Amino acid sequence: MSTHSRWAALRRHLQVPLVLAPMAGGVGTPALAAAVSEAGGLGSLGAAYLTPPQIREALAAVRARTDRPFAVNLFAPQPLPPVTAQAIAAACAELSPFHAALHLPPPTLPQQVQDDFGAQLHAVLADPPAVFSFAFGRLPPGALNALHAAGVLVIGTATSLPEAQLLVQDGVDAVTVQGGAAGGHRGGWQEDALADTLTLTRQVAQATRLPVIAAGGLMTAGDVRAALQAGAALAACGTAFLLADEAGTPGPYRRALQSGERQTVLTRAYSGRTARGLRTTLTGGVHSPLPFPWQNALTRSLRAAGAQAGQADLLSLWAGEGYRQARTGSAAQIMADLTP
Repeated sequence: MSTHSRWAALRRHLQVPLVLAPMAGGVGTPALAAAVSEAGGLGSLGAAYLTPPQIREALAAVRARTDRPFAVNLFAPQPLPPVTAQAIAAACAELSPFHAALHLPPPTLPQQVQDDFGAQLHAVLADPPAVFSFAFGRLPPGALNALHAAGVLVIGTATSLPEAQLLVQDGVDAVTVQGGAAGGHRGGWQEDALADTLTLTRQVAQATRLPVIAAGGLMTAGDVRAALQAGAALAACGTAFLLADEAGTPGPYRRALQSGERQTVLTRAYSGRTARGLRTTLTGGVHSPLPFPWQNALTRSLRAAGAQAGQADLLSLWAGEGYRQARTGSAAQIMADLTP
C-alpha cells in the first residue's frame, strides 16, 4: 500500500481533523485514546515507557473501547549516551535533599535505564494499530519497512524544517511538526528551532509533499482552524486533554494546572531531555542532570514517591504554554470544543 493509500484510508475514518498528542507516563490512558477516536479524531497511546506485555495489554484495552483507528507512539531507538562516575555522583547529590525530605533511600540508578525498542515494536506489530508515530529521532529502515508491510501509517516528529526533510527522505507517511509552545518533551533530535507552530507548519507544508500534523499550543477551535489554514492536514492537541475525565493526570498535577499560578519552563531536570512543563522546586534545584534516559531512570523513584505523597513539586508537570485554557469534562466534550 502506498503512502497516499495509507493516508486516504485513515482520513476516511476521521470525522474531525484532530489528533490526541501522545502522552507517555500514565497521563495518556487507553480510555483517553479510545474516547478521542470514538469522538471522530485519532486517539494516541503513548507507549514509550511501557514494557512489551504492558503494550499488548494497553492495545487490548483501547480495542475493547473502540473499533476506530488509533495510534501508538514510541521513542525512536538511540544509542545509550556514556556517563561518567563523576556525573552520576553530581546528579545524585542534587537529588539527595529531595529524597531525604521524603525519607527515601539515597538516589541510585536502576539496573535498566533504557527500554528495548525492538521488543516494544514487536509487541506493537503483534496487533498493529492503524497508525504508528515516533519521536526523538529517525526509525531504522527495517522498522519502517516492517510497519509498512503490516499496513501501518507511520508518522515522524520534527521540530525544524531540516528534520522534517530527513523524515520525508526516510519514507514516513506524514510528519508532526512540534512548535515551541508545546508541552512535554521536545520531539526532535537535531537543533530545535523552538519555532512558532503556525510558522513551522507553513514552512514544512510548503517544502514537503507529505501531510503535516501541527502540534504545539493548540488549545481552542480557533487555534485548530489557524493550523489548518497554515497548511496542516490535522491538528494535534495534548495539553488541552490533561484535565479530561479519561486522562490519567494525578490529583496534584490537576490542581497545579487548574490553579494557573505557575509559569511553564523548558527543563532537563526530570528526564535529561528538554521538555516544557510547569515550574517546580525540582526544575529550579537541578542544574547537572544526566542525559536522557539516565536522568529519567534516576528520578523515577522520586517522582513515584512524590505522587504518593501528593507533592506536585516532585512531579514532571508537563504542559504547554496555553495550559490555562485546558478544560475539564469528557474527552468528547473537549473534542467538540476544539472542532473548528
